[in-house]
Amino acid sequence: MWKHFYSLTQIPRPSKHEGKAVQFLEKFGKDLGLETIKDEIGNVIIRKPATPGMENRMGIILQAHIDMVPQKNNDKVHDFKKDPIQPRIVSKEDGDWLYATGTTLGADNGLGCAVAMAVMEADDLVHGPVEALFTVDEETGMTGARGLKPGILKGDILINLDSETEGELYVGCAGGLDATAIFKYREKPLPKGHEVLAIHVKGLRGGHSGMEIHEGRGNANKVMMRVLLPALRDLKAKLVSIEGGNLRNAIPREAVAVVALPPSKVKALQEIVDSVLAKVKNEYANIDPNIEIFLEKTKGKNMMCGQVALKMAKAVYACPNGVDRMSLEMADLVETSNNLAIVKSEDGQIFVKCLMRGSIDSAKEDLSEAIRATFELAGAEVTLSGGYSGWQPNMKSPILKTMKETYFNLFGKEAEVTAVHAGLECGILGSKYPNWDMISCGPTILSPHSPDERVFIPSVDKWWEFIVAALADAPKK
Repeated sequence: MWKHFYSLTQIPRPSKHEGKAVQFLEKFGKDLGLETIKDEIGNVIIRKPATPGMENRMGIILQAHIDMVPQKNNDKVHDFKKDPIQPRIVSKEDGDWLYATGTTLGADNGLGCAVAMAVMEADDLVHGPVEALFTVDEETGMTGARGLKPGILKGDILINLDSETEGELYVGCAGGLDATAIFKYREKPLPKGHEVLAIHVKGLRGGHSGMEIHEGRGNANKVMMRVLLPALRDLKAKLVSIEGGNLRNAIPREAVAVVALPPSKVKALQEIVDSVLAKVKNEYANIDPNIEIFLEKTKGKNMMCGQVALKMAKAVYACPNGVDRMSLEMADLVETSNNLAIVKSEDGQIFVKCLMRGSIDSAKEDLSEAIRATFELAGAEVTLSGGYSGWQPNMKSPILKTMKETYFNLFGKEAEVTAVHAGLECGILGSKYPNWDMISCGPTILSPHSPDERVFIPSVDKWWEFIVAALADAPKK
């Protein structure tokens, strides 16, 4: 398993650029002499027959996604389309942790792929008919799951390998919906004598917009508006450009806005920066203590005309962000949330992109209408797209019963049964294969979607032992 995970870290595989990893997995299956299929969308399926005496068991599909989130620290030189990940082990009091070096690790979901590969390769396991399903582009649109054709898989049970807390069995997940607001602007040359300054927001932790949205981590785009709005409104600064966040499902860690204003107002802008920094350092002291806001001299030629930038800043400031509502059905589970993920100007347009999640479709849609109204009132064109439903829990699931018993027999304690606010592929896959019994599990991974991503090594070994035992305990047909 670890061998296969390391191999995957050496193959660049950011979302929508998984071609080499797809070829690697296809060759892997064929080299084992197993039936291997690459479908039209790029998903890879490998089939392995039951071991002798296990032919009467229900078929199990081990499912993981190939792609990884490409995030790096600002000072790290790394091309995710070309460069391998550099894993490193860090020893702590509670045990060893695996990190990358200045980038995301890709344990989400490379470890799931590695487990499925190890099962396919092993000749000393006991299992019924088993299939491995490796999907593409989960992180930026679940394209692989959406494009999977009904009928191509033969199994009865799906074990999704994309959860991130060992000892927990997931039986439900949130659905998602994207909102894109577009403000159009014209440019004109900067007035002579204006100072051009870049406002930087840095040092935030970022993270997974599903798994960590409940922690209240700072959002660089929202923090930026606390400086930019008074700069545009009160100091009459002009916006040259803005860029904050780069992935819809990652809480934005950094943002930069370039503004122009008379030299006489630079001191007032610095006072706004100092004031906002003091406030957010106090507000986020326990969750984002390393936040920075500072000014830097830069250059610019043109600025945005009229009031478009000010209207955008007001709308982003007003836009809901973070947890919208907690579940009334399951303790400590977020029901509905929004990640104000990206604010970016280019080619005469400012794009604002949000990812909403919700376990109840109607509540998610209600939040989307609030966000749509916010931006439309400010004059933006708003599009809602990419919607998918969540995965509704089935507490009478046979595989849930089996895996709970397996976990207890192995480790002498109950596995926790829960749901997750992240958007697992189970909801989409289950709509194509409504007969499937589904469950999700994984090792302990912290801070996925950020350069702080790390996996607790002992939890992976324990998870592998659990998967092996669960295959041997598969329900009979």
